[in-house]
Amino acid sequence: MNTFEEVISSPVLRRNLAAGKFVTPTPVQAQAIPPALEGKDVVATAQTGTGKTLAFALPILQALGSRALVPGPQALILSPTRELAIQIHEVFHEMSKGTGVKTAVVVGGMSEAGQLKSLRAGAQVVIATPGRLCDYLERDLTTLAAVRIAVLDEADRMLDMGFLPAVESILRRTHRDRQTMLFSATFETSAGRLVDRHCKNPVRIAIGSITRPADQIEMHVYQVEADRKLALLLHLLRAEEGSFLIFTRTKHGCERLAKKLQVAKISATAIHGDRSQGQRNEALTGFREGTYRVLVATDVAARGIHVDDVAHVVNYDMPQQNEDFIHRVGRTGRAGAKGMASTFACSLEMRDIALIEKSMKVPIVRQPLPEGLRKEAGAVVEIPIAKLVASRTRSFSPRRGRR
Repeated sequence: MNTFEEVISSPVLRRNLAAGKFVTPTPVQAQAIPPALEGKDVVATAQTGTGKTLAFALPILQALGSRALVPGPQALILSPTRELAIQIHEVFHEMSKGTGVKTAVVVGGMSEAGQLKSLRAGAQVVIATPGRLCDYLERDLTTLAAVRIAVLDEADRMLDMGFLPAVESILRRTHRDRQTMLFSATFETSAGRLVDRHCKNPVRIAIGSITRPADQIEMHVYQVEADRKLALLLHLLRAEEGSFLIFTRTKHGCERLAKKLQVAKISATAIHGDRSQGQRNEALTGFREGTYRVLVATDVAARGIHVDDVAHVVNYDMPQQNEDFIHRVGRTGRAGAKGMASTFACSLEMRDIALIEKSMKVPIVRQPLPEGLRKEAGAVVEIPIAKLVASRTRSFSPRRGRR
């Protein structure tokens, strides 16, 4: 498969592909679309940013368009995060124009009334997170009995997040004669068990290495202690052009860093689990459109946030799990573009860097700190979030004159 026209017979889908300037399929699309169109089960692993969403969206839309459309869910896509579900919906919205196929998003943190309205309007494609969909099923708000195509996107991530019981329950409610497809950037043992239980002689596709970032990503590590991280980040932001996606370990740290950058007159916003869906949508849209140069995120954004042209990813804090390093770094260098990924690691964390290098079988280039940030330069003062407010101090030493 060298072009989409070789296998996509629908004139409407061809027009939509042309409008989106999709001409040459990516490797995962070239290998996954033909067997998917034949109705075969597919298990595909490919690095982040390689076009997996279109690899299952096109077969679903062509399959639904080849028969008389009836109301109600006939295809299901499960996603680990609401951000990813929303972005999958955006792809379906663009590709389904003129086909008559309706889609519905079923996720937490958004209006239930709007979601139910889409379902009751006869949506044929449901894009959902497992938790919220299980809630709807238990309350008899929808049914999956007619679903003959099921896709698990970022399957291993769903299992990492503890969604296995929910996924099992959902798949049991779909049609027994069902086509099942799994797409992911990595493939863990738990995902293998899911394949064994729910896939029938699947076509297995592996594109590139799933244990290392794409070759076009340049990786650096700075050995820097906590009191110098902010100054180093500001140095990088002033020395380089383009957008920055910065990862922190905690929600509090994420919010705090974004505010410090705003005080430093840098257009920055934050996305993490404590923010409302509206706030998360605004942050992501603003970052995508260039309103914000910097997006500070927790690992909720490591998978599922697809933003083209991220120039620089910064691991401000080391990830809790080594495999998350690949997913963070994979936010840059997408679709063959060059990217930069910098990691801030204290002296004790350099051992973790060595383990990551060993697992990826790729060295991470050690970068010296800028001259003004080296140890001999003395302590670095962080930028305060607000002006210091004078406050009383309490002494815990014995007061004079009292016994």
